[in-house]
Amino acid sequence: MHQPGPLLASGRDADIYEYGEGLVLRRSREGRSILTEARIMEHVRAHGFPLPEVTEVSDDGTELVMERVTGPLMAQALTHRPWTFARQAAVLGDLHHRLHDIPAPEWLRAAPGKEGDRLLHLDLHPLNVIVAPSGPVVIDWPAAARGLPAVDVALTWVLLSAGAIPAGPVRAAVLERFRALFVRLFLRSFDLDEIRPHVREVVEWKVRDPHMSAAEQAGMWRLAQEIESG
Repeated sequence: MHQPGPLLASGRDADIYEYGEGLVLRRSREGRSILTEARIMEHVRAHGFPLPEVTEVSDDGTELVMERVTGPLMAQALTHRPWTFARQAAVLGDLHHRLHDIPAPEWLRAAPGKEGDRLLHLDLHPLNVIVAPSGPVVIDWPAAARGLPAVDVALTWVLLSAGAIPAGPVRAAVLERFRALFVRLFLRSFDLDEIRPHVREVVEWKVRDPHMSAAEQAGMWRLAQEIESG
């Protein structure tokens, strides 16, 4: 592998660099192995789900090279075109349904909650969906696990409701104003009687994530209490 180009984006635990024509390099900032992530992505892509193609993994497993997908993140598209909220919420719901049709490999770690055999992303929200010309593409797969689809949807509900909005003050204010609307539109794709019982367990799991801020954790607990109180 050769030296990457300029930094393009930074997530909670990895950075994305330009890596020649049509490619990017994903590098773990903490030296974490990305081998399992690459293996998951290959499994998902083999089932026809839209995500970047992995082309190379470094010898030490801390870097992977993958297809560069052009287009804004769904979160960016929402701030620029808020009239598309209903359509984007439906797209996000459809991505969950399509992903949960894929059987999880037996070697994949188990998600929180009851045992299940479906593939879960466990971070599937508008900051991890690229609105590409050919259609939506899902990125950022390190949290993927095997479990019940309702757990994945419940976690997206929690993150949509309480997650920080990494944008400038104006765009963040736009998204914050319409956050509850987008959550309601997204949840229309699911049977809430199946999802609600899993909210507290995913909150109890997610608040232990060191990348979650105190404000995000507090918002997650509030949502769990609101749902339990009806």
